[in-house]
Amino acid sequence: MRRRRPALTAAVALAGAAAFVTVPAPPALAAPPLPPDKSTSLSHLAELRVAAEGSSSGYSRDKFPHWITISGTCNTREEVLKRDGINVQVGSNCYPTSGTWVSPYDGATWTNPSDIDIDHMVPLAEAWRSGASNWTTSLRQQFANDLTSSQLWAVTDNVNQAKGDKDPAEWTPPLTSFHCMYARSWIDVKYRYDLSVDSAEKTALTRLLDTC
Repeated sequence: MRRRRPALTAAVALAGAAAFVTVPAPPALAAPPLPPDKSTSLSHLAELRVAAEGSSSGYSRDKFPHWITISGTCNTREEVLKRDGINVQVGSNCYPTSGTWVSPYDGATWTNPSDIDIDHMVPLAEAWRSGASNWTTSLRQQFANDLTSSQLWAVTDNVNQAKGDKDPAEWTPPLTSFHCMYARSWIDVKYRYDLSVDSAEKTALTRLLDTC
């Protein structure tokens, strides 16, 4: 890796021993840390290595260990649900018992956490084909649980399933107003982890950045 990799950071630990803890409400449409702006994203996109996608041979989600414990009883999924929800209340096991989530991919609002998937902006299989097949398990674990970048998003489950492991040349979020953020976030993750892009993917990302 030629750039310093982002370190995983533990989220704020749950306080007290009460059976239920109320998490302060973030603004509507809370999100991961913001990616760079359009200008910087274009610059980063230009620096990414362009190459045909590699093989999926040997790929397994198990090679990207997740969800890992972040703080107390909270794993990565639960931390994202707390971070991206509104008026989230969690049980002593850190699983949300109430709250509201607005999916940035389609604008849908949900009150049941089981309707929410935590999406990897750059899917694990896509990362594997773009260079992660050569990583250590430790780095793949970091990538799969990265709360420090725009990699993890709380989204509608069936929309995430429609995305699968497709790149932006093959799939974009139904909500067109999110296309700019989608491209910036995708580029941010690939740039941070020195992952390659294929030519169709790069063309699609350039087009999506034109919506910014």
